[in-house]
Amino acid sequence: MNLVWWQGVVLGLVQGLTEFLPVSSSGHLVLAERLVGFTTQGVFLEVTVHVATLLSVIIAYRARIAGLFAGLVGRDGVAWRYAGMLVLASIPAGVAGVFFKDYFERTFHSLPALGWNFLITAGLLWSTRWAPARPSPSPGQPVVPSAFQALTIGIAQAFAILPAISRSGSTIAAGLWTGLPAVAAAEFSFLMSIIVIAGSGVLEARHLTATSATASLAAAFLAAMVAGLLAIYFLVAMLRRRRFHYFAPYCAALGLLCLLWFAT
Repeated sequence: MNLVWWQGVVLGLVQGLTEFLPVSSSGHLVLAERLVGFTTQGVFLEVTVHVATLLSVIIAYRARIAGLFAGLVGRDGVAWRYAGMLVLASIPAGVAGVFFKDYFERTFHSLPALGWNFLITAGLLWSTRWAPARPSPSPGQPVVPSAFQALTIGIAQAFAILPAISRSGSTIAAGLWTGLPAVAAAEFSFLMSIIVIAGSGVLEARHLTATSATASLAAAFLAAMVAGLLAIYFLVAMLRRRRFHYFAPYCAALGLLCLLWFAT
């Protein structure tokens, strides 16, 4: 079935929002495809929206990324330590993806697994109400996570490969619980996502065949990029107000819905 422009807009919006809001993007895009009556053929749509959300992070954190690259070129110790922590935090997810790929694929469409994992996400988000509050850093003074913090966040990201475990939710929650300020935890999580999204995009792109760009894919790309930007800014604002746990009821409702659906 060919993708029409309005379907591309809807699917792009869903992907852009759920990629960064702590509600888990896994499952949302599949559900949205069914709701709009689109059956995907190949991975063109997935690659398109992944590249769009990658661009959202780059735009939102363009100054921080430029400063980080400048520091790396200038052999700044803080920049090199931060980059090293990003690499360290990305290792657990890479290892989990290699060794547990078959298990993740088997459970991806399991309603019970989705239900329980949504409830786990809800619990993680709700728990941040009691995470220790840390003052936000001054502008231009990045907070470099310790090796323990980076590894803990990386392990949380590895668990987020499971369907309905939110990547942003689990990694930011881990950052908050290990003592990172809310804004610094979000920044580290989103900069980590550049590696994750780029890696998954490369893996998906291996299955691409020759095709031409369409207006519908362009609409999906634009919608995902704009929605991703809005989601990032909105989530950071919620973190500043210590309202990260507000997303928990939505995840809990989805989890109960999945379990009830399976039971009936």
